[in-house]
Amino acid sequence: MQSLYVEGNSVMHRLSPRVKLLSLTAFGVLLFISDNLILLSIAVLLTAVLYRMIGLPFADGLRRLRPVFLTIAVVALFNLIFNPWQEALVPLLRLTALMLLAATVTATTSITEFIDEVTALARPLERTGWVQADDIGLALGLVLRFVPEIVGRYQAIREAHKARGLKVRPTTLLAPLIILTLKDADNIAAAIDARGIRRHVS
Repeated sequence: MQSLYVEGNSVMHRLSPRVKLLSLTAFGVLLFISDNLILLSIAVLLTAVLYRMIGLPFADGLRRLRPVFLTIAVVALFNLIFNPWQEALVPLLRLTALMLLAATVTATTSITEFIDEVTALARPLERTGWVQADDIGLALGLVLRFVPEIVGRYQAIREAHKARGLKVRPTTLLAPLIILTLKDADNIAAAIDARGIRRHVS
């Protein structure tokens, strides 16, 4: 499977995973408290600088962000239809800044570090009896592993359609993508259960 992690020695690489995750949470809260366009624009600029510092080539960095940014653009366009442009710009800036920082944290934190930190942070919740911290960490790790895999598979199916001279449409791409993804999910779930990785609550 592919990984979103990028080897490097930037400031974000050197920060502990816990500091990065907690900072991302706090940053997200602050973004949605403020609706000041100047502050939100500064937040976008700063997060863009951080993202640029992780060491990815410019084209590769943009390619990673494209699917999420297209979604953000659709949300912004929807807001623009029903609201003044100043109000529509607020969610665009908020989501862009959050996307850039989240992408930076993901690119500078390995899957193992993510799982370990999320598991440790979720450990106190085990006292409620509602969750298993190890399962939360495992779920996050699988999601992070699957995201680049699904994107890569989507691109492969699209290229296959083009090579066969078929018209590329979302409706024709989604069916094989979903089938292959569910098949992989079943195989991984079976492997996890066979190895007894998950702890079952009695």
